[in-house]
Amino acid sequence: MQNKFLLSILFFLISLSQYSCGSQNNSKRIIVASAGKIESLDPARADSLKEFHLLASLGDTLYELNNEGILIPKLALGMPIFSKDNLKITINLKENIFFHDGTQFDSKAMKFSIERFKRIGIKKYILGDKIKSIDTPSDFTIVINLNKPSSSINALLTSINLTPISPAFYKDYSDKFLNDNFIGTGKYFVESFTNERQVIEPNPRYWGEKPKNEGINLIQYSNTSSLFGALRSKQIDVLLSNSIDDTQRHQLMLLSNKNKLKVGFGPETEISIISLRTNSYPFDNKNIRLAISKSINRKIISEKVSYNMRKPLRTIVPEIFKDTNEDFWSEYNPIEAKIILEKEGYCNGKILNFPLTYRSNVNSDKLISLTIQEDIKNNLSDCISIQINGVESTTMYENLSKGLYPAAIYDWTGLYPDPEGYLKPLLSCNDIEENQCKKGESVASGSFWGSKQVESLFKDAESTYGNNRLKKLIKIEMLASESVPYIPIWVDSQKAWSQISISRPVFNGSGIISLSDLEIINE
Repeated sequence: MQNKFLLSILFFLISLSQYSCGSQNNSKRIIVASAGKIESLDPARADSLKEFHLLASLGDTLYELNNEGILIPKLALGMPIFSKDNLKITINLKENIFFHDGTQFDSKAMKFSIERFKRIGIKKYILGDKIKSIDTPSDFTIVINLNKPSSSINALLTSINLTPISPAFYKDYSDKFLNDNFIGTGKYFVESFTNERQVIEPNPRYWGEKPKNEGINLIQYSNTSSLFGALRSKQIDVLLSNSIDDTQRHQLMLLSNKNKLKVGFGPETEISIISLRTNSYPFDNKNIRLAISKSINRKIISEKVSYNMRKPLRTIVPEIFKDTNEDFWSEYNPIEAKIILEKEGYCNGKILNFPLTYRSNVNSDKLISLTIQEDIKNNLSDCISIQINGVESTTMYENLSKGLYPAAIYDWTGLYPDPEGYLKPLLSCNDIEENQCKKGESVASGSFWGSKQVESLFKDAESTYGNNRLKKLIKIEMLASESVPYIPIWVDSQKAWSQISISRPVFNGSGIISLSDLEIINE
C-alpha cells in the first residue's frame, strides 16, 4: 500500500512538472497565457477580446483588416460587389475549403452562420435591420439583400462574430449556444476545452498558409501576479498585455527595451470611459456632467496609472478609424468646473456627491478612481466629494442596464473596425423621451442618453459613403460630446510579450493577435 502511495505521488509530481515547465520542454507547442476565463467558443456569444483572439485562430472571416488597415478577402474570393442601388451585395467564395468536421464550406454554410447570429447573437444589434434576406444562387456565391443601403456592411464582414461554422455540426445548436467546442475553417481545431485551459492543434486540411508552430496551449490565470511571475520564470511563452497590471506592464516594457523579452503592438483600439447615468440625479443635469468632465485630469491619470503607456483620450472613436485627430470632449479645467458648479448652487457650503464605480478585478480601474479622487481632493474639495466603489466586472456589466451606477468606469472596443462600431453601441437608442433612452444600446452601456438628431444621423450615414459618411459620424460624436453622457479617459493598444526564444507577436489591423505566426526560433 505504501509503495502504491509513493508511486502515485511520483506520477503526480512528474505530470505537474510537465505542465508547469511547458515552455522549457522539447515540444514546438507554444504556451500563451492571459487572465480570467474563456466563457464561450460560440461566435454568437463571444464578446471578450480573449475569446476573439482564440476564435480568430479557429475560424476565418469573409474579410480581414491587414496591418495597414486595408480590407482584404479571406474566405471571400474577391471584394464585395454592390448593385447600382446598393441594396444587393454579391460575394463569391473560395472553393475547396472544409470545416474541421470535413463538411465543405459553401454559400449555404455562410448563410446559416449569418442567420444564426442574427437570430441568437448577444451582439446581434451590430446587424440590426441591415439584412433583409440572404440568397445562395450557387454553391460558392452568396447574395446579401439589404433593407436599405449600408455603408458599414464592409467593416461588418470582418467581424469575428460572423465567423462561419459547420451547419452539419451545429444542426442541434441553430437556436442555442455551443460553448465548449468550435467547428470552423481555421488554422487550428479544438483538442480540449475548459474555461481555464484550451488546447488547439494545427488543422492538417487548412486551405491557406499553415501555422508556424505545432499547436497552442492557452492558459488563463486567476490573478495577474501569478501570470506575471509565470512569464518571468519562463513557465509560459507569451503573455497578453490586457491581462496584467500597469506596473507589471511597465516592468515588461523595460525588460523588452533591454532585449530580455520581445514585445508586439497592435493598433490603438481599446478605449476606457466613464459612463454617466443621465436619467437620474445628479447626472440628469447636463451642466453637472460637464463640470465633472472638466474635473478629470487625463494627463495625470496616464502618468500615474499607466506610466504614459496609454494615451489620454478626448474622443470615443479611436483616431485610426476616423482619419482625424480632432477632439470634441471637454479638456481638464478645474477652474471652469468650479465656475459651472457655483452657478448650479454648489461650492459655497454645498458639496456635490460624485459616486464612481470601478471594476474591482481590473487594477487600472481602481488606480484611475484613486487618482481622480486625489486630484479632486487637491483642486475641488470645496465643491465635489467623490466616493469610489469596486464591483466585479461581470456584476457591473450585468447591472449597467439596470441603472445601478451613477458613474462607472469600463473599457470598450468596437465589435468591428469602423467609427459606427464604437458610436452605435454607446449612443444608439430605439425609444427616446426627452433625451432619455428607454430602450436601446445606450441603456446597456449605462448612460440612458438618447438623441433623435443622433438617430437621424445614424440613418443618414447608412446610405452615405466615403468622406460624407465620415462627416456624419463625426457630427454624431460632436453632438454626444456636447451632452456628455460619457467621459473618455485613455486609449490603449493591444500588446503581447514573448520569450526571446519565441518570435515577436504580431497583430492584424483589428488588434487580434496571430497565434499561427508564433514560432520557436531558438531551441
